[in-house]
Amino acid sequence: MISKSVVKSLAALAHESRLQVFRTLVVAGPQGLTPGELAQTIPIPSATLSFHLKELSNAGLISNVRNGRNLHYSADFQHMNQLLEYLTENCCQGLPCSAQQPPLCDC
Repeated sequence: MISKSVVKSLAALAHESRLQVFRTLVVAGPQGLTPGELAQTIPIPSATLSFHLKELSNAGLISNVRNGRNLHYSADFQHMNQLLEYLTENCCQGLPCSAQQPPLCDC
């Protein structure tokens, strides 16, 4: 993952409403949610929700699939995992961390 993509993803998540939308879509799993379903879960006006969905989509964090007349938004788990890998690739002084072994760094 290139740093430009990482910065774009982190910038998209650096807003409370977008972070809440993204976390809700992660919980929803691969089937995702429609904007109407998201609006029932998160008290955001539909125009604002649409803007946040666009920002998350432009950052590569979510994708949408048309199902009839509905759009279903879902978290892009591959992108999310790549972002997490990028952020933690040098953790523990480059050594693999395990649950049994405490990390060598204060992270």
